[in-house]
Amino acid sequence: MDTPASTRFPSSVLREFCVRTFLHFGVPEDDARVAAEVLARADLRGIDSHGVARLRTYVDMLTLGRINPRPQPRIVRESPSTATFDGDNGLGLVVGPKANALAIEKACAVGSGFVSVCNTNHYGIAGWYSLKALERGCLGISMTNSTKLVAPFHGGERMLGTNPIAIAFPGLEEPPIVIDFATSATAYGKIEIAKRRGSKIPSGWAVDASGTPTEQPDGMIQGGALLPLGSFAELSGHKGFCLAAMVDVLCCVLSGANWGPFAPPFALRQEIPARSVGQGIGHFFGALRIEAFIDETEFKRQIDDWIRTFRATRPMPGTEGVRIPGDPEREAEADRSVNGIPLIEPVIRDLEEIGRIIGAKFGT
Repeated sequence: MDTPASTRFPSSVLREFCVRTFLHFGVPEDDARVAAEVLARADLRGIDSHGVARLRTYVDMLTLGRINPRPQPRIVRESPSTATFDGDNGLGLVVGPKANALAIEKACAVGSGFVSVCNTNHYGIAGWYSLKALERGCLGISMTNSTKLVAPFHGGERMLGTNPIAIAFPGLEEPPIVIDFATSATAYGKIEIAKRRGSKIPSGWAVDASGTPTEQPDGMIQGGALLPLGSFAELSGHKGFCLAAMVDVLCCVLSGANWGPFAPPFALRQEIPARSVGQGIGHFFGALRIEAFIDETEFKRQIDDWIRTFRATRPMPGTEGVRIPGDPEREAEADRSVNGIPLIEPVIRDLEEIGRIIGAKFGT
């Protein structure tokens, strides 16, 4: 995929612009800063589809009143290690961190914590939540459903969200293993980025409105669908469908959120479902205190050994060899922390327009 011209901006500048944007729409300052941090970490880790490029969509939804800027999330059912959490239709970037913190607190208290969330919205990158658990000596599990964009295996229309999953494991001397992936062949944001760049998408990412595989972003956007992880039968696309189904049930059926094709839209052009089977979209968070299972230092030593063993694998010809989950994001973060976040021109124009809306010049 061709790389278009871009301009780099310090992460701190983008973060503060996001804070000012959320404040403009009535989000309390503490919440605005957490929400901005989630977006900033996405950009730092090279997940451009979920960073400031998403800010325009949050602005649209807040402007229309589809997201509650000042939610009062509440626990509606609870045990020592579990909870169901109602997000009061708040920003997922605010509700998600609160629910994740609750799962971590439960894990610290009793060894494990699991929280299923309803009545919430898009929560950013799944990996942010798993990384937060590491700060408290826990393994973190995170997943969410989303607006229907993905065809089920052998299906010809949108029925599921991209339904990402993340889990992180800390090393002692090595950086953590961070597993963070959509259960679709790709994230919808990457289709949007390809459209902005005017480039094709790889075969196996999507089908068009007739159900035919397409390499054109508009083929998917204009009534087509993403494919599940694995794409086609010969590449085990049924496995991606199974993972997406698991996310749908844990995030939605378990919490009382809208599952499958009934998830509400997160963009103005997306179809509003004909009916609702719950409240908002759903998340699911899990935390496991390492010391509840094994000595934490010993666990981390074994993770170091695991990482080093797999890094030493003989490379497949024509490749750079094995990369540990989280390596590309960690390398991006090292570069972008110093050299800034690259933004392509269409994203810059969106941010400049937001600046005019909130009365703050973008980039200063």
